[in-house]
Order: sequence, then C-alpha cells, then structure tokens
Amino acid sequence: MASQSGSNTVIYAALLGNLLIAVTKFVAAFFTGSSAMLSEGVHSLVDTGNELLLLHGLRRAARPADRTHPLGHGRELYFWSFIVAVLIFALGSGVSIYEGIRHVLDPEPIENPLINYVVLGLCIVFETGSFIVALRGFNATRGNLGYLAAIRLSKDPTIFTVLIEDSVALLGLLIALAGVTLAQVLELPQLDGLASIGIGLVLGGTAVFLARESKNLLLGERALPEVEAAITRIAAADPAIARVNGVITSQIGPLSIVAALSAEFHGALTTSDIEACIERIEAAVQRERPEVTTLFVKPQSHGVFTARAVAGLANVAGRDSPAQPRLI
Repeated sequence: MASQSGSNTVIYAALLGNLLIAVTKFVAAFFTGSSAMLSEGVHSLVDTGNELLLLHGLRRAARPADRTHPLGHGRELYFWSFIVAVLIFALGSGVSIYEGIRHVLDPEPIENPLINYVVLGLCIVFETGSFIVALRGFNATRGNLGYLAAIRLSKDPTIFTVLIEDSVALLGLLIALAGVTLAQVLELPQLDGLASIGIGLVLGGTAVFLARESKNLLLGERALPEVEAAITRIAAADPAIARVNGVITSQIGPLSIVAALSAEFHGALTTSDIEACIERIEAAVQRERPEVTTLFVKPQSHGVFTARAVAGLANVAGRDSPAQPRLI
C-alpha cells in the first residue's frame, strides 16, 4: 500500500501541474499564434489526460479478486499504462508534427513574443516542481540501480511514466523556447514550426519506449530475481523438502505476484505432512515477500522436472532466448 500511496502522490502532483501548464500554454498560443506553443499546450493536455487514466488504472487494479478474475485485477494498471503510451504517440506526437508541418509550409510571424517568454518561464517553474516530486518518488524505489536499469526492472509503471513525461515536458519547453527565440531573432517564422516538429518527434520516441515497457508488464513479466531467490531459499530450508527444482513467477500488479514452485518432498511423508509443509512455505513467503499473493506448490521428483525442462527447452530451440522450464 505504501507504494500505491507514493504513486498517487506523484500522479496528483503531475496532474495539477500539467493542468495549470496546459491552460497557460493555450492562452499564450491564442494571443501569439506560436505553433510551438500550441504543440506544447496539446502536449500538456495529453499529459493531464494521461494522469487521469493512470489514476483510473490504479483504482481498477486495486479491486479484490472475484469469480471471473481469481488472481485479481492488477494487470488493469498495465493496460492503462499502455493506453497512455498510445495516446502520447497518437495525440501528442501526431498533433505536434502536423501543426509544425502546417506552420513551416504557411509560416506566420509570432505576435507578442514577450507573452511566450513569460509563459515558457512560468511553465518551466511549474514543470520543474512536478519533476522534482516524480524524481523523489522514483528515487525512493530504485535503490542503487541506475535510472534506465531501474525503469526496466520497475513493476510500477505509474511512477516512471510520470517521471519520463515530466522529463520530456521540460525538454519540450526548452525546444519551444529555442524555436520561439530563433524565429524572432532570425526573423524566420518557419523555425517555430520546426520546433513543433521536434517536440512531436521527442514525444513519438517517448511513446514507443513507454509502450514497450508497459507491453512487457502487460504480457506477464517475471518478478525480480530476489523474489524468486527468496521463495527458493524459504522452500529449501523446510525440513520436508528434499530438493527445490525451480520456481516460475509472473508479475500481475506492482504489489501482486503469482508464483509456481516445483519441489521434491522426502519419500516417507504422508499427504498430511506435505500439506503442512506447503502451508509453512506459504506463510513464510507471505511474511518475507508479501507481494507474492498467490503461491502454487507442485510436488515433483527432480528427474521428472529435469526431463520436462529439457523437453520444454527443445521445443523453443532456434528462438532468440530459451524459455523458462514449464511446470506441468
């Protein structure tokens, strides 16, 4: 719950900031006719909608398991994160590039450029505040990892999506500022349109990156290695376990993991002994890794596990990377 609370704080801060910025940019674009400023207004408006979608995703993902979704609704958050990436590409990038091309082909001098400078300065201040909140939230979760590695390993797309959005927003403001300034100084209004195209290209690249990260989570990315190691260690320490064959995990939400454990039990155990062992393992895993919400334990001899693992790897021969052994 602490992670979700942190996500909500980051999203609400970004939502408020982007809404204020969008209104400010649209007012400036109306009075100045700046293409780059209009593109930035669309950018901020899309970001505002994105924050609303992420909040919607968090609310939907928090619903308890039911008959049709016995493992919960955690992946709804990953779905809405993917939709956010699509919207950035379709609306933010598409409109910015279109507006930029239109302005390059039919350039119009910027009127009242001072308004643009004042607005861009205010927007940079607002966006910097939102960026700092998002950066603090992300730093609280990334540990000692680098930023790119932390994003790739993160199971909570809300925080890194907002951080990337705010980073790109600051970059877009700098591009808009450069375009407006050069268009005025060099008396080449086409540069304002080129700045808009530049903003659109940056948004397009960002959308592709976010879509790829969200897709991996949506399709069932494995949990972090330390989670799998903890499950293996806990199971191996139980006196009823002769050997831990392997564990497979699937991340179905930022705080929800489904795990399947294959283990060989000592031969003299009764069914009641095995059931008691499984309950001990489940309780120990819950205490140490509460994000593991569902754990399946399959009694399986090491020989059978190895044979099926080899067969599974043979079936994927020729692919870029081997699949994990399946528990059957």
